[in-house]
Amino acid sequence: MSRENPWAVKITEALTHFIALDDQPLSVVDNVGFRRLLSTLEPRYEIPSRPYITDVMVPKLFEDVKKKVRDQVNKASALSFTTDIWTSSVCPMSLLSLTAQWLDEEFIRHHVTLHAKSFRGSHTSQSIAGAFDSMLQTWNIPKTSVHAVLRDNARNMIKAMSDAELPSLPCTAHTLQLVVHEGLLSQRSVTDAVAVGRKIVGHFKHSALANSRLEDIQLEINQPAKRLQQDVQTRWNSTFYMIQSLIEQKRALGIYVSEYGLPDTLTGHQWILLEKVLSVLGPFEELTRKVSSSDAMAADVILAVTVLHRFLTRETDEDHGVKAMKGTLAAAVRKRFTDVEANPLYSIAALLHPRYKNRFFSNATTAAHAKEVLKLELLRLPGELDKQEDHDLNEPPSRKPRTDQTTSSLDSIFDEIADEQASASVGTAAVGSSVQVETYLGEAVISREDKPLQYWVVNKVRFPTLARLAGRYLSAPCTSVDSERLFSSVSHIVSESRNRLTADHAEMILFIKKNLPLTFSKEA
Repeated sequence: MSRENPWAVKITEALTHFIALDDQPLSVVDNVGFRRLLSTLEPRYEIPSRPYITDVMVPKLFEDVKKKVRDQVNKASALSFTTDIWTSSVCPMSLLSLTAQWLDEEFIRHHVTLHAKSFRGSHTSQSIAGAFDSMLQTWNIPKTSVHAVLRDNARNMIKAMSDAELPSLPCTAHTLQLVVHEGLLSQRSVTDAVAVGRKIVGHFKHSALANSRLEDIQLEINQPAKRLQQDVQTRWNSTFYMIQSLIEQKRALGIYVSEYGLPDTLTGHQWILLEKVLSVLGPFEELTRKVSSSDAMAADVILAVTVLHRFLTRETDEDHGVKAMKGTLAAAVRKRFTDVEANPLYSIAALLHPRYKNRFFSNATTAAHAKEVLKLELLRLPGELDKQEDHDLNEPPSRKPRTDQTTSSLDSIFDEIADEQASASVGTAAVGSSVQVETYLGEAVISREDKPLQYWVVNKVRFPTLARLAGRYLSAPCTSVDSERLFSSVSHIVSESRNRLTADHAEMILFIKKNLPLTFSKEA
């Protein structure tokens, strides 16, 4: 069967898809078992060489997918991005990522990966800014279409976005990391207890015999056999999970100590302290998961800060032993999130989120200021805002009654604040350019069970100009998690079995892996 045979062409394309989508090394085409499999499935097919896949098929597939991605990106009126820098541990390679997301006219969210660009030399702000300009030019994306870039809190990245004249926001997950780190280190007793816990977990991690003995004890006391979790000090939530696993296995560990001993043990006071730490950091862990989800928005940040601050400043009977840490955490939240309500990328997004509106600002003054900024932003849009006569603004869609589905302390605080603000958020008579804003804000917020983007699908006729802004401001995520997940994929592509892969080929394969599935939807 010739290489140009339609059936052979189809098999070769599928083979290239297999390599890109399943993180297979390019050398798989030389593997005996794989060649025997293909020979069995289609004896007439001549398996292409590795250079042919590398130099012909991967670039061809890359260009095909790139064209389809470009068609989608060019339709977007406003795009939000995430970026990060990754350095390989198996070869001298650094990559600068760029992922994009936007909302279309039907408020459907789209995600694409644009770059994992080779980034050589020093990671200065000037170099990063230059690389960003180059990446945007590659896709013909004007800076006026860039709504926000989510990046980490490193100074070089902050300055790079300023140098490139691009609006940017810090990753909320990274900021929470800094808040918790400061809070955990505020009390020596906490860090000492965590250090002892880390030694205990390390003992079982490095000794198969010790781990086996612990599993036997777990089974004897009718507990599921579970390993203790080791933490990574650069990720605070891994420390949370380590403490959680220690407390879950407290009884089993007590029996183990009495029979075999440990290099270090937690005192009764330290066990109690760790349980308190777990209760204090529980909302942070929940919040980190929520802001890291694929549908989280920059609009969620003001809500998160308000709810978190109330949790930390509320005194309860359970505060004994952790009151100082809660205070330090509250101070860290204020310090790290001090400007969120003054930043239009957050405040306007919150106002345009139908579940939040102006209900979750820290005070009436900042809420009123945010509303005025929103009105000014509306006036900057092309077209006449006041052409509303044909739209019935006086009949809001019926609101579903709130169902009692509170599942966490954060949810209960959310409901508490929303109920407090409901009576203060009544509609007022509005004229001129304020009509849409006042009518929209005067209506009740949607429930936690309702989808905010679906709200705008239903109400874009009632509030057409607000809907245009919502399509822009609700496109921004609140973390750079997309780029972090991208680099998790890169670590599979640039691995020990692929350490000779060039940065250009690595980017092509990653681009295909992330974006090729977008072309499958119509075929599914």
